Amino acid sequence: MNLAYRLRPTTLDEFFGQEHLVGEGKIIRRMIEQDQLSSMILWGPPGSGKTTLASIIARETNAEFHTLSGVSAGKADLQKVIEEAKSSPLLQKKTILFIDEIHRWNKAQQDALLPHVESGLITLIGATTENPSFEIISALLSRSKVFVLQSLEKDDLEKIIDRALKETQKGYGEYKKSIRPDAKELLLRLSGGDARIMLNALEMAVLNFEKKKIDSDIIKEIFQTRSAGLYDKKADEHYNIISAFIKSMRGSDPDAALYYMARMLENGEDPKFIARRMIIFASEDIGLADRGALIQANAGFEAVNKIGMPEAQLILAHICLYLATAKKSRAVVNALGHAKQAVYDFPNEPVPLHLRNAPTKLMKELGYAKDYKWSDEYVGPRGDKGFLPEKLKGKKFFES
Repeated sequence: MNLAYRLRPTTLDEFFGQEHLVGEGKIIRRMIEQDQLSSMILWGPPGSGKTTLASIIARETNAEFHTLSGVSAGKADLQKVIEEAKSSPLLQKKTILFIDEIHRWNKAQQDALLPHVESGLITLIGATTENPSFEIISALLSRSKVFVLQSLEKDDLEKIIDRALKETQKGYGEYKKSIRPDAKELLLRLSGGDARIMLNALEMAVLNFEKKKIDSDIIKEIFQTRSAGLYDKKADEHYNIISAFIKSMRGSDPDAALYYMARMLENGEDPKFIARRMIIFASEDIGLADRGALIQANAGFEAVNKIGMPEAQLILAHICLYLATAKKSRAVVNALGHAKQAVYDFPNEPVPLHLRNAPTKLMKELGYAKDYKWSDEYVGPRGDKGFLPEKLKGKKFFES
């Protein structure tokens, strides 16, 4: 049994982090204390405590707890849980179904779950690292409360390290090992707020190295890196590197763009984050100068989503080089900016009568749709009439 599993909290009082959800008087703690549990989606980064929190909720509410994996479980597995849930009311017990990586379930699988969540037969706790708005069907989402979990704070992670090294029953206290401050700091940074990664690395440091004091060299060897300056996804360096990546593509420097992209990936950046930024870049910095850029960038995101790492880095490199070497134009973003400024300056200008729909006789009598022609020969207003409101007549937003 590994260290991360042994140290897993079994009560809210042992649970570190997520004070905005489980602290005194906060929503999930209140739901548990009042025994008014509802279906929920726990959305947060890996190692933030989603699975642990779900098991604590089940234990604290004395519910029947079932776990399914969004990667491997299917409809047959769900049906077994449903059949067991039907007998739970006879035992005066609720049924909680925890689905890890629920975003991996397809629409049909989520649809199969929906009626049982809606009827209250099952209380769903889904865990996901992906935005639920994009990955979970709207009907299921509307019947669940989304709670956002944050990466564990430094203080919480330090407490977990200390507990792991001092406790003899669940931790490795019998080894009488300690960790140097600089090594602890490095371990926290390289773990990226993921408690599971951190504890797995700490376990290796205790069991596989003879030194009584764990130092930075041990941590570096475990993580197989020579760098102590890896970036934190929430810190300034994260934004510095993504900024350098975008500016390198904008400046048509494929070598620099590729370097910064590789640096992000090697430091654990989400490849879909990079792919999304390249989609934005395709419209913002290339636009109509290369009409295939947005298609390529969007296709790249879809391919990254389907393939996953490590192969997805080839797709990212492909799109990065395409965008970096493409012709650039700010015409789209400039035109949008000019149009928005016009809306700000003239927010309530009436739509010209000749452009209005005229479904009734009265509207036709009032001049709606008059002087607008739609034929094979000509489409648009007759005479000197235009498409823009009168005060904006002749205004140009787009410059090719």
